[in-house]
Amino acid sequence: MTYTENIFVCIAAPLLVAAFCLGRKHLRFFLFTFAGMGACLLSAYVNTFFAALYEAPVFNATAEIAPMVEEVMKFLPLLFYLLVFDPKPDRIRPAVLVVASGFATFENICYLAQHGAEHLTFLLIRGFGTGAMHIVCGAIVGSGMLYVWQRGWLKAAGTCGLLGTAIIYHGIYNLLIAYGGQAQYIAYALPVLTILLGTAAKQLLSTLPRQTNQ
Repeated sequence: MTYTENIFVCIAAPLLVAAFCLGRKHLRFFLFTFAGMGACLLSAYVNTFFAALYEAPVFNATAEIAPMVEEVMKFLPLLFYLLVFDPKPDRIRPAVLVVASGFATFENICYLAQHGAEHLTFLLIRGFGTGAMHIVCGAIVGSGMLYVWQRGWLKAAGTCGLLGTAIIYHGIYNLLIAYGGQAQYIAYALPVLTILLGTAAKQLLSTLPRQTNQ
């Protein structure tokens, strides 16, 4: 039996000590990390509740319920941050990515606790694949929020659209994983390819103004 709460406490304890030692300057990073891990912990309970409520088989729960629950749970700390603290735009995207990385890290640790750590190659592939997937979903929401949150008329609709896009991407990833076989490895490669293509596109777009000025 996996005691997820105990795992959370063991991971959070040294981070709390480090946050205390580093002071307020770095406190935001640790708080968002805790928020991501806490969202992962709560997602496990919410996923189980809805799977039992709808009597969903494992495949349906993985491909349909989990993406929506997990993306909404990851978004709630960001929503609280936006509504209460009204941060500057340049602080929104890092907050989302740290929450996503905290979520992915705790999810990977729980996976290791449940399935063991015998197959290093597979765990590396899964670790980077799942971790990159959560980062991609975070980047979708975080990058979009930089635009929509500065426009009052677009806040609600834009936020729902970004969250829906992240849920769909997450759902595609989980669907391929649940299908198994070669599709599983396609899923692991998909987030990494998305990050590479997104980085290349960002660099390309950053050079366009220079070429126009010349």
